[in-house]
Amino acid sequence: MEHKILYLIFIIMPILLFFISFLIGRYPITPVEVVYTLISKFNPSYAVSDTVSSVVFNIRLPRIIGALIVGAALSVVGATFQAIFKNPLVSPDILGVSSGAGFGAAIAILINGSSYLIQSLAFIFGMISVSITYFISKVYKSSGILVLVLSGMAISSFFGSLISSAKFLADPNNKLPEITFWLMGSLSSINPKVLAPVLLIILTGLIILILLRWRLNILAMGDEESQSLGLNTETLRFIFIIVSTLITASAVCISGIIGWIGLIIPHITRILTGPDNKILLPASISVGASFLLIMDNIARTAFLVEIPIGILTALIGAPLFLLLLKKGYSDWKV
Repeated sequence: MEHKILYLIFIIMPILLFFISFLIGRYPITPVEVVYTLISKFNPSYAVSDTVSSVVFNIRLPRIIGALIVGAALSVVGATFQAIFKNPLVSPDILGVSSGAGFGAAIAILINGSSYLIQSLAFIFGMISVSITYFISKVYKSSGILVLVLSGMAISSFFGSLISSAKFLADPNNKLPEITFWLMGSLSSINPKVLAPVLLIILTGLIILILLRWRLNILAMGDEESQSLGLNTETLRFIFIIVSTLITASAVCISGIIGWIGLIIPHITRILTGPDNKILLPASISVGASFLLIMDNIARTAFLVEIPIGILTALIGAPLFLLLLKKGYSDWKV
């Protein structure tokens, strides 16, 4: 019975926060106006004022969906990587996707690129950085996962230095603040046209991970045990890495670099559900989506000026991480 209640909470929580978020903002909107506005897309007789409709559909709805999908994406990828690498300290940027995406965005900003170019180059360079990481790891075939992780750290550092170089060359009055703000993470630039293609990639990737989630339990047992059960561990791990990278790169290209979500949320969810990935991954979607939506609501309304959401996730994620440390590494089963 307790598990059924918990699963019901996982379902209701993001749905409830979805509707509550429409009411939060500098322009006041009543619950009735929100409902009527959403229904008006299907039944024009419920139409409200153009101002309310514009705020709901052009500003808040894309941002709310963006927060939900980015939070879900980073959380599920974090849980997936922790299972693949059998390491509780792994996060979605372990293979260099975030630093690569950051460099791509910095280059686009330096050349006065549009928002579409910024997102495109962020996605492309995120994929390139992980491809380089994976290629380097294949050079040292005998070392397996360890070299893959170490290669990711090296590539992250390399692209991090390129980002620093781009910031050094940027105009300190215009370009440098824009690059810095993007790197701190924000959902303020999300709009329906930007969200649509990213939503398709992330949802497709999440469906693939959910369908294959039971195989993560086998991979977490180790290569020898997995191979004895008939699994091609190298191919399966490659599929998980490619799909997870596509998801992460898509999320980062519209939100910037938002830390701690992919590291902390899987552990919090694991405490609630246990280490079984068949339950953990769907639950991570709910917890991660809800957490980032709450953070975004705070970021855009708590102060006179919107603060980067990456600052909030770090301020809350770091103390949560220290609390998790009290459990000890031996209890962090992945």
